[in-house]
Amino acid sequence: MKQLYIKQKVFSLGGKFTVKDKEEKDVYFVEGSFMQIPKTFSIMNTARDEVALITKKVFSFLPKFFVEVNGREVLTIKKEFSFIKARYTIDAAGIEVKGNWWDMDFQVLQHGEVVGKVSKEWFTWGDSYRVQIVDEKMEAIMIALVVAIDCVKADNSAASSAATM
Repeated sequence: MKQLYIKQKVFSLGGKFTVKDKEEKDVYFVEGSFMQIPKTFSIMNTARDEVALITKKVFSFLPKFFVEVNGREVLTIKKEFSFIKARYTIDAAGIEVKGNWWDMDFQVLQHGEVVGKVSKEWFTWGDSYRVQIVDEKMEAIMIALVVAIDCVKADNSAASSAATM
């Protein structure tokens, strides 16, 4: 089982951070667009080739995020209409998320088989996640999924902050 760690830099305006392995070597680079429409996050390997892209749909009544891996759309995260608590769904062919994905403690299954696990690292400066990958073919999808969910959470948090002002 392969383990990767995602740690966001707290004060990074463009959303730049790295994904590291157990030896703390950079494995992926994540760069978010700053002041660009649509908002995107590009995930690149060490050769700086893009392996995944997360895009927030611009003109949508409720927030919606598209995740592409190696040039093809693999999943969509969308907010559902709710008065009480924010609810999101993840649509993907054969990919299912079980557990508390809002608190970043979940398993990812493909056709019923566990392909990875995600857990939030507590007591760290900034958001840090441990990603365990069972099926290495799913590595880029796992990283993209974690970044996309974190982006959805940040978007929701920013919307909540703006609403209370």
